[in-house]
Amino acid sequence: MTTTATAPAAPAPAAPALRAKRRRSALRTAAFMSPWLIGFAVFFAYPLLSTVYFSFTKYDGFRAPAFNGLDNWSYVFTDYPLFWPAMRNTLWLVAVMVSCRVVFGLGVGLLVTRIKTGAGLFRTLFYLPHLAPPVAATLAFVFLLNPGTGPVNTLLDSVGLPTPGWFTDAGWSKPALTALALWGVGDLMVIFMAALLDVPKEQYEAAELDGAGPWARFRHITLPNISPIILFAVVTGVIQAMQYYTEPLVAGKTAAGVIGGSGQQFEPGYPDKSTLTLPQLVYNVGFQRFDYGSACVIALVLFALSMAFTALLMRRRGGLIGSGD
Repeated sequence: MTTTATAPAAPAPAAPALRAKRRRSALRTAAFMSPWLIGFAVFFAYPLLSTVYFSFTKYDGFRAPAFNGLDNWSYVFTDYPLFWPAMRNTLWLVAVMVSCRVVFGLGVGLLVTRIKTGAGLFRTLFYLPHLAPPVAATLAFVFLLNPGTGPVNTLLDSVGLPTPGWFTDAGWSKPALTALALWGVGDLMVIFMAALLDVPKEQYEAAELDGAGPWARFRHITLPNISPIILFAVVTGVIQAMQYYTEPLVAGKTAAGVIGGSGQQFEPGYPDKSTLTLPQLVYNVGFQRFDYGSACVIALVLFALSMAFTALLMRRRGGLIGSGD
């Protein structure tokens, strides 16, 4: 009868030594992450906490902030007459303008990827408007859509079609801003083109052999493959719409005939508060009326809406474009 000898087990490291090893590993990880941690603390955490603090104070930028409880919140939500029109306009832009940009950008991307001759020229032509400065592009659109002398209404009138007031009509100002956003859709076109060209051609060939038509191939092959890019376009579009400031402000000022220099007061939202957005209110309340407490309230509302929309889209990403099954 033979017996097998077993090697003695290695002694477990002492608890103090193990803790010291883990501490060194944590410090090494923190050192590598320190650039991001410092940037996060300085450029995000501190401004956010300061905004929350100032939203509960009366502060005009000259005197020390004085705590006033919920007065700013009550004023913004119940007494400030421009807040709810700006909220409705911002939500309209999120729902309509973002949706139109994503659909139009995807359509242009599909079109350009199908072009066999002169594809480079068409890509350049569709992308160039995106490079135009926002102020210059808005000024050009206001003059093109001028209800009296603009070439667009002149052309519509020549063929017997109605001539809208565009940026001078409260019912048409947001559709006009949407048209401006669609004109500069080149950024989404490039992103969608890259995603579309990355879809495996073997899947299209197999679907064609099975008798799938163009719509079936688009629904069951193209959409599932580019779904992460669609989600990215929607989320970034929502964030951009929440920060929509330059175009509506310039369009309202130009249509109202206010093209003055510095120091000139202008109540944003022309015509009839239809181009007013929440970022405009932050600037108007904080830097023109010197009510930083109320401006911080509006900024926090913007931040909360952006986070809520992003979280909702990320949770519902499976139902955003449908299933490929």
